[in-house]
Amino acid sequence: MVVPLLYALLSGFKTTGELSGNPVGLPESWITSNYGGILGSGAFWRMVGNSTLIAVATTVLVVAVSALAAFSFARFAFRGREVLFTVFTMGLMFPFAVAALPLFLLLRSMDLLDNPLGVILPQAAFGLPMTIIILRGFFREIPGELEEAATLDGCGPFAFFWRILLPMARPALGTVSVLAVVTSWNNFFLPLLVFTDPKWWTIPVGVQQFQGQYATDTARVFAYLVLAMVPALAFYSVAERQLVGGLTAGATKG
Repeated sequence: MVVPLLYALLSGFKTTGELSGNPVGLPESWITSNYGGILGSGAFWRMVGNSTLIAVATTVLVVAVSALAAFSFARFAFRGREVLFTVFTMGLMFPFAVAALPLFLLLRSMDLLDNPLGVILPQAAFGLPMTIIILRGFFREIPGELEEAATLDGCGPFAFFWRILLPMARPALGTVSVLAVVTSWNNFFLPLLVFTDPKWWTIPVGVQQFQGQYATDTARVFAYLVLAMVPALAFYSVAERQLVGGLTAGATKG
């Protein structure tokens, strides 16, 4: 995994001619203008801001809705609960490409094209199945005696959910939040479908457009790719422990 990343990083410090003549060696002159030109570009930082805005909004929405849904599936018994939960889990088998055309027509009818909500809402919807499955499994591990004690102390269902269940579920909430952020950040097809105005382009769309614009300047394309990966890699490296801990929490009893 490190080799292609290191190759891309070093290639960004070369000229295109040097990259063609010496593709695997160290740079001879270490051209920093490839990275400096991109970092000094307002368009690049605008795309970073767009990706951050969409990722954060998507994460907040999908975690909030999924937590409430998972709480209902885990702690309440009602007719059709398992059938409804199965419907949500079937969303894991539904490929986004199948929904591209009807989704585009729906967003156009709702005037959500070239609008961040046109990406945030579908991303949150497609993120619900996995998030609900993870949170439901965690919520079911919370002892029923704890809920009974909270009820005796005057806590209603929502108070128990807000004051007790959510604080105890921080590992699971952290896990689904990391997954939602990384998935949103790497999403390419949906922003490409929704955004035609360059001011709303996200990083993946910007990478595709940059590659087309500078197809002959391979070294600069490598520099752009590396800088586009840095925010996601940095976030994931910081949140890795939270992700692994949340996935394994509640896996064993004892």
